[in-house]
Amino acid sequence: MKKPIIEIVEAIDVAQVYDELSDAKSGGICVFVGTVRDFTDNETVVSLEFEAYRTMAIKEMRKIIDQAGARWPMNKVVMRHAVGLKKVQEPVVVIGVSSAHRDACFDACRYMIDTLKETVPIWKKEMFKDKTVWVSAHP
Repeated sequence: MKKPIIEIVEAIDVAQVYDELSDAKSGGICVFVGTVRDFTDNETVVSLEFEAYRTMAIKEMRKIIDQAGARWPMNKVVMRHAVGLKKVQEPVVVIGVSSAHRDACFDACRYMIDTLKETVPIWKKEMFKDKTVWVSAHP
């Protein structure tokens, strides 16, 4: 696997991810983009705000990629999470994998987003019309 792109950023440019994952040895590219939805628990979401323990988050993200790399053959990986205030429909996380075959792409991508949400120290504040609630990005 080529050196993965692992970042905590202020904004995510989804369009650049394909170029970062494109590889002559890859027959498949799988990209997951998580965005801010407008409704949670029967309440209208105005926006979300994300905070991260950056050093530890990058370390945990690298660990997730290493674990996925031990299970699936991957040529390139992109893992980015945004911090700061994000509006409805704005991307907050992107995980992409390129591999020779589609099964590895799908499986690795799914594993990485699920594990990121469980283990990486990133928190979000949900902002509704009448209240705000801090939510851990993992249980």
